[in-house]
Amino acid sequence: MRVNPYLMPDLLAALAETQQQQDTATLQIASGSKINKPSDDPAGSALLTQIHDRSSQADSFLRSIGNIRGQLQTADSTLSSVVTALQRAIGLGVQGGTGTLSDENRAAVAQEVSGLRDELISLANLSYQGRFVFAGTSRTLPFVSDATVPSGVRYDGNAGVNTVAIGDSYQLQVNQPGSQIFANAGADVFQAVTDLLTALQTNTGIDTAVAAVRKAFDYVTTQRVFYGNALNQIDSQQSYLNTEKLQLSDQENTVDGVDMAAAASQLVNAEGARNATLAAVGKVSQLSLFDYLK
Repeated sequence: MRVNPYLMPDLLAALAETQQQQDTATLQIASGSKINKPSDDPAGSALLTQIHDRSSQADSFLRSIGNIRGQLQTADSTLSSVVTALQRAIGLGVQGGTGTLSDENRAAVAQEVSGLRDELISLANLSYQGRFVFAGTSRTLPFVSDATVPSGVRYDGNAGVNTVAIGDSYQLQVNQPGSQIFANAGADVFQAVTDLLTALQTNTGIDTAVAAVRKAFDYVTTQRVFYGNALNQIDSQQSYLNTEKLQLSDQENTVDGVDMAAAASQLVNAEGARNATLAAVGKVSQLSLFDYLK
């Protein structure tokens, strides 16, 4: 019979293996992950990288949605105030056109319309987080009082629009230039209000001026639809992205989640095997070739 007196290398290899199993189980329990380094599961590690990238991208889109939501809501609220001011101007025009109104009372009405024009300029120069909402893509104050132009108000913005990525290949326009909203041909807000002011001051053509303001009122009302639609789109996209993140979390758990009961059992087994191997190493270290020949 041949006797192998060199058991120690095999025992040490077995000891290293049980130590590795123990370390792996301990790390899985502590981290809650089956894959703590790429070599644990190369294919699973690659899939986790894809999941994390998609989740990070969804987070980025959600942050963009959060950033633009306030701007869209503020713009919509401001246009609501514009509509209210124009509605008041119409009422004042109708009042000023009453034949029994005295010149003094008509002057008071004209003064209020003048105040409404100033209010409208202020609303059109809305600033949100340091940028003018109705200036197109310009950073210049969009509307400036200027007696040299017929409407009495000059537009210094541009016709550009800003877009924000809120999904894969999904760019959302988040503004309309002020020239489109307030200075559209045939429905110029400032021209209409200025003409109404002049009509009240001269007591001529008031009905025609009121009709022009009413047309501007109708036009701005339709422009608000843009912001309502944009808000609906970001609400829908936010719901989609949140659902996607939940699905990605489920996928990550399937690929990387640890079965704690199984990991604990593996740890106990590895510790038992390691202790048994250590005992064998201690016993073998005390034996000699003569012990094998007994």
